[in-house]
Amino acid sequence: MIWTTTKRIVKAGFVSFWRNGSVSLSAVFVMIVALFMIASTLLITAFLGTALKDLQDKIDINIYVDAKATETEILSLKKQIETLPEVKSVAYISRDQALVDFRTRHEDDHRIIQALDEIGDNPLPAALTVKAVEPSQYEGIANFLSNKSELSAGSALTIVSKVNYNDNKVAIERLSKLITGVKKLGSIITALMIAISILITFNTIRLAIFIARDEIGVMRLVGGSREYIRGPFVIEGILYGLVAAFTTLIMFYPITYWLKNTTQVFYGGVDLLHYFVANFVEIFFVIVLSGIALGAVSSYLAVRKYLTSK
Repeated sequence: MIWTTTKRIVKAGFVSFWRNGSVSLSAVFVMIVALFMIASTLLITAFLGTALKDLQDKIDINIYVDAKATETEILSLKKQIETLPEVKSVAYISRDQALVDFRTRHEDDHRIIQALDEIGDNPLPAALTVKAVEPSQYEGIANFLSNKSELSAGSALTIVSKVNYNDNKVAIERLSKLITGVKKLGSIITALMIAISILITFNTIRLAIFIARDEIGVMRLVGGSREYIRGPFVIEGILYGLVAAFTTLIMFYPITYWLKNTTQVFYGGVDLLHYFVANFVEIFFVIVLSGIALGAVSSYLAVRKYLTSK
């Protein structure tokens, strides 16, 4: 009995979807717009995430060690810093490597190169480049490294001669605020897009069901149960969502292809086409399930008004 009723509900939903062609087409078109907004949000989030990661990777602090420190002591210091929970990574730059990097950066400035050659000896100290898990944690790391008065004489931290956090403090704080602001903006945009998508879909399907209000009234008069009356409309809403979801996915391939070169120029940004193809399975399920959920829930809520009215 249940199986027979289910088949009738599903069949009625399909029949209604094809019979009301113009209404179905309008509902599908509006749901495409809604799902397009959700898919766009996914891509915008990926783009912002890549841009923020690239921006965050540009932030670091340098720890300069005493010129008399041995490599063993420096590596011991590196290992000690890596144990801090706030630290993401630590890179060791030897004196020789620091000199090579300095010459490369100033290869066009002949006065600096000439002055360096006149000195003869390498004046640059070895350094450790520290990247924190979060930009806001650099101050704590710098304070810990600079507070040598509380360190034991045998600690590797006693070879620290300078931490350049104060030199870059303003830039780090500005970048930290920028990253935090962009993350908040991304969250607001995501929530706004989803809210607008739900509102658009619900109102469109409610209008479509409003056209069938007399049919619902007749089914109630002849004794149809609420589940039997509601079922075909929910199936119809799911069909709206499925058709809109597949159409949206098809549309996004040429769109991401067109945008890929544009987005790559921002902070070495993500290739949207590559991201879309590489994450197609996840995007597919998000869009399809969103379409089904929007269609089914909107239909369920829209029909409820006519099932509870007297």
